[in-house]
Amino acid sequence: MFRMNIKRVINLLSLTLLTLVIIPKMSISDQKIKNPNVSGQFYDSRSERLSKDIDKFLLDAKVTQREKFIDIIISPHAGYIYSGAVAAHGFKAASKNKYKTVVILAPSHFHGFDGVSIGLYDAFKTPLGDVPVDLDFAKKLELLNDKFYFDEKAFAREHSLEVQIPFIQKTFNNFKVVPVVVGQISAQTLKDFAQALNVVIGNRKDVLVVASTDLSHYHDAEFARNIDRKTIEVIKSLDVQELVEGSYLKTLELCGSMPVAISMVYAKLKGLTNVEVLTYANSGDVSGDRSNVVGYVSAIIYGDRGIAESSIEENVGLKEGGADQDGLSVDQKKRLLFIARKTVEEYVRNKKKLDFAENDARLKQPEGAFVTLKKNGKLRGCIGNIIAQGPLYLTVRNMAIAAASQDHRFSPVTVKELDDIEIDISVLTKPRVVKSASEIVLGKHGVIVSRGSFNQGVFLPQVATDTGWSKEKFLSELCSQKAQLPPDSWKDPATKLEVFEAIVFDEHELNDK
Repeated sequence: MFRMNIKRVINLLSLTLLTLVIIPKMSISDQKIKNPNVSGQFYDSRSERLSKDIDKFLLDAKVTQREKFIDIIISPHAGYIYSGAVAAHGFKAASKNKYKTVVILAPSHFHGFDGVSIGLYDAFKTPLGDVPVDLDFAKKLELLNDKFYFDEKAFAREHSLEVQIPFIQKTFNNFKVVPVVVGQISAQTLKDFAQALNVVIGNRKDVLVVASTDLSHYHDAEFARNIDRKTIEVIKSLDVQELVEGSYLKTLELCGSMPVAISMVYAKLKGLTNVEVLTYANSGDVSGDRSNVVGYVSAIIYGDRGIAESSIEENVGLKEGGADQDGLSVDQKKRLLFIARKTVEEYVRNKKKLDFAENDARLKQPEGAFVTLKKNGKLRGCIGNIIAQGPLYLTVRNMAIAAASQDHRFSPVTVKELDDIEIDISVLTKPRVVKSASEIVLGKHGVIVSRGSFNQGVFLPQVATDTGWSKEKFLSELCSQKAQLPPDSWKDPATKLEVFEAIVFDEHELNDK
């Protein structure tokens, strides 16, 4: 990956042809490539031999290619001689699907840490070639939570992630991976990461999640089959609490309990209800030693969507942002305003957070939203989430409370003010990166400016309309007011610019409808 400033580029252009020949080598050396840890141990280090081994596993796997869109594969990670035949079943079942991004969730066997390590490498090397990392996807995940970060030690010796990659290479084309090693995480971090996956994936129909795990370790075959049967039944039921508690209490055994649990929470968020166990075996089935075995399972999780349906949606160009593609009806807007109004009133009067029973599937989709409070036409509070943290109707409820009580520019709203408070809601599409300010359309686009993890700021689309600022003024104020950056930072290529759109509505607008 090139990381050269303008002056260096100009100097390079003036060099001799001999020097220019070296440029590609320099660009490659600048890349951060993760070399394999267990090539030649868990699988053959010779590319031709490895390719033939996997071909045979796939050929022998007694499973048909599914016509459904497969969202999740649960796959073992032992040496191929023991678990390769089992692993092949999941990949073969999903082989008719086309994926652009494959997220690999793997446990940490050697490095203890609190959190989730996202591998911010440029590529992973295997004997079959280099696999690029989807850095855009990976960095979006990393920004969503302080517990998500790149810890290189988590990848230094780990095999559970690496052994999945050659199977992915042999099964799919034109994809990137998102390598994730899961440490010793709390139940909250587990839930947060599953939610983060759901947010970043959004409505994409080209993402596969692979959860890497083996089952019971080092029991006799009969005991192993009994405990593994219990574990598999819990996976099939998508009972996350039972899986986590059982793993902790040792009534269930799987070394990848956290990756599998994350995939199960993600499945529930996506509404995936079909869990299909394709095959089970243990190491004794290969070695003949049934006194000290390790268990393996291959399973897939999917919804009711067929492959053809996913292709049709991609071809007609549906956008990723739920609000942009689906819109909101008048009744749905009124419902969100009702939730915001009742929430503000109850919280200001009694400091209680209301619970709402919501049946509208559209309002249960994860989307970002801002709630703005005005008093006599003047701003009284405004807080929101750019990236969805949960269902839209709950985001509106939570941001209504925050706007009334946590916007530090203002004192909390009082009971006496309630009759004068007006409420606006902005439902947001998913942000996308723009290369320059020339792509920004004032009044249409909200803008996020960022440089690193600590200097970030956002303006909603209506800021430009309300202020009448020029684009230069809009961006300069965004940098200085919101991101604590120099006003002209938006001109610097090192500053990241993202845009989003918003469906904006208020109580006055809908009272007449």
